[in-house]
Amino acid sequence: MDAPVKNTKVYEQVIEKIKEMIVSGKLKKGDKLPPERELVDQLQASRASIREALKALQIIGLIESRQGGGNYIRESFEGSLFEPLSIMFSLQNSRPEEILELRKIIEVETAALAAKNINDEELTEIKGIIDQINESYDEELNAKLDKELHYKIANASGNFLVVVILTAVSSLVDSFIKDARKLILTQIENREILIEHHENLYNALLEHNKGRAAEVMRKHLDFVNEYLTSK
Repeated sequence: MDAPVKNTKVYEQVIEKIKEMIVSGKLKKGDKLPPERELVDQLQASRASIREALKALQIIGLIESRQGGGNYIRESFEGSLFEPLSIMFSLQNSRPEEILELRKIIEVETAALAAKNINDEELTEIKGIIDQINESYDEELNAKLDKELHYKIANASGNFLVVVILTAVSSLVDSFIKDARKLILTQIENREILIEHHENLYNALLEHNKGRAAEVMRKHLDFVNEYLTSK
């Protein structure tokens, strides 16, 4: 029998108890949580506190509720941080520059990690995306491919947390990325600069050159962010 939760901020302590069950291996991805009445007995908390805790866990994306089927630990967590981050971003009246700065911090080191861990299949996929961008003049398509390129590099890092965090942050700046490409490409010569950045990044990944990959990514994001912050 688990120790009863304390009376102060009960729902938060219920959340901690459920998290402990996950960390200990009692609950795994895809597992169904016990019914509310069992959680009431196991955690010795009120049904109202259990429901409040479950609602909070749904909001942060740890569990999902299935109609008529109970509550389950999510199978996939990619993008589950999007809504909470979006809400916090709006409530804090945060500047777009703050998201861009965070993205730069994450992606520069992610490029280095990808250069270390990337495999041949991932290199082929990245090269294919870059070739499509280079050959296309459809900016709707190129904006999507550009975003996909950054996700592929994150996946190649082999670090799940990097993928989750970058996905959440990138979701917040999707519109900025699209607008930035429009602004950048108002100057014809900038198309060749973007092509060069992508080619240099691919070559650094191909050579498994961590330092070079980080340097190229930093230069690329500095270039892009300059247009985003000058709007």
